Amino acid sequence: MRTTFLFGIMLLFFACNTPQQKTESNNGYRTIEGQTMGTYYRITYQDTLDRDIQAEIEKSLADLNAELSTYDSTSLISAFNQSTAVQFYVSTSARHFLTNLNKSAEVYRSSEGAFDPTVAPLVNYWGFGYTGSKPVTEVDSTKIKALLDLVGMSKLNWTTRADSVLIRKQVPGIKLDFNAIAPGYAVDELGRVLASKRIYHYLIDIGGEVLAKGQNPQGKDWVLGITTPKEGAESSDIQTTVPLHDQALATSGNYRKYYSVKGEKYSHTINPKTGFPERSKLLSATVIAPDAMTADAYATVCMVLGLEKGLALIESLPNLEAYFIYGDPKGAMLVKYTDEW
Repeated sequence: MRTTFLFGIMLLFFACNTPQQKTESNNGYRTIEGQTMGTYYRITYQDTLDRDIQAEIEKSLADLNAELSTYDSTSLISAFNQSTAVQFYVSTSARHFLTNLNKSAEVYRSSEGAFDPTVAPLVNYWGFGYTGSKPVTEVDSTKIKALLDLVGMSKLNWTTRADSVLIRKQVPGIKLDFNAIAPGYAVDELGRVLASKRIYHYLIDIGGEVLAKGQNPQGKDWVLGITTPKEGAESSDIQTTVPLHDQALATSGNYRKYYSVKGEKYSHTINPKTGFPERSKLLSATVIAPDAMTADAYATVCMVLGLEKGLALIESLPNLEAYFIYGDPKGAMLVKYTDEW
């Protein structure tokens, strides 16, 4: 599963250089940007009152990270992962954590286990998780088999009580990692912040997970570019473009987060059923959905399932479309997409 946020898209409305400070644009639109979740965030929005909402955006992101960041040892998810108990209570007020938990279970079921945030121990083993980058130099199949015993959303169940949710671990040591869905959720959450202020024309981007509403400063649909999935590709190396109107988009791929040991390439997409990094001809998967959380999760699902199974799954689900870039045995780069793309 994806554990870092890939920069699979380029926003064609403005340059895609690394954001550092807040900037302003014309035509009643304002752009704010900064850092979050180990990547950038950038929001362009139209506000007739010309309000600077960056402080509220930062507060929302801080609240979200306090529940979902595996890199923060004091977060709620870290407390869950550090707990050796088989029962763990979560307050019903922890809506970020619980929303990600419930959505993960939904996608787990629909993908028949291809999406599974309990894969965290294996992601850490392969050196792509929150325990730090530690490339595997000698693969220990016995260790992988043991870690697979800790993997499976079906090994968790939860019951809602008056003011808390009781989560039971069937196996002690089960851990969660929402990094394949939380960025999309964060995008949607910031969209709710903007909507609460009656801001209806905006583009929110967190590390390549995007939500577009209304129109861009030119009064047209927002247009995004999908970058070519090859090593060393610049953000300006565009494979295709796509207009978005009241839609979300997310891209996942294996061409930027990987390492090589003794001629073997290991990518960050870990198959929760085999315990190994997934290998297939699929180079990147871009998913369009009504919300960024869904797009984010299913982009990861497609990378785990591969081209044919990923395409079949997206075609079977309502309101989802996908664009796949894959390689053939001769090294050519080909594309395939759903009927309504």
